[in-house]
Amino acid sequence: MVFISDQAKNKLNSIMKEEGISKEISFIRFGVKKGGCSNLSYELTFDQKQKKEDKLFQHGDMKILVDKNSFPYLAGTTLEYSGGLNGKGFYFKNPNAKHTCGCGKSFSS
Repeated sequence: MVFISDQAKNKLNSIMKEEGISKEISFIRFGVKKGGCSNLSYELTFDQKQKKEDKLFQHGDMKILVDKNSFPYLAGTTLEYSGGLNGKGFYFKNPNAKHTCGCGKSFSS
């Protein structure tokens, strides 16, 4: 499973409302791609198409998609949000990450 904290959910709801993205037909997509200073980088996007091999998770009215290649890296991960002057914005709390870079955008496993 993957999770979204209440703070991240509130911020995603706000962004979706501002951008006119419907929760009924849209998904939050978590992913991993090669790159970044720690070898793997997180991806966070909106998507309106679920692929056959995607895993679907539901948290209240939020629907999360994770592709099959990213899931082993993201199992148990929580999307967090920190605002304010010193806030990080969105970031992932990933129990599978052995090393995370200083910016929190990439990791190694």
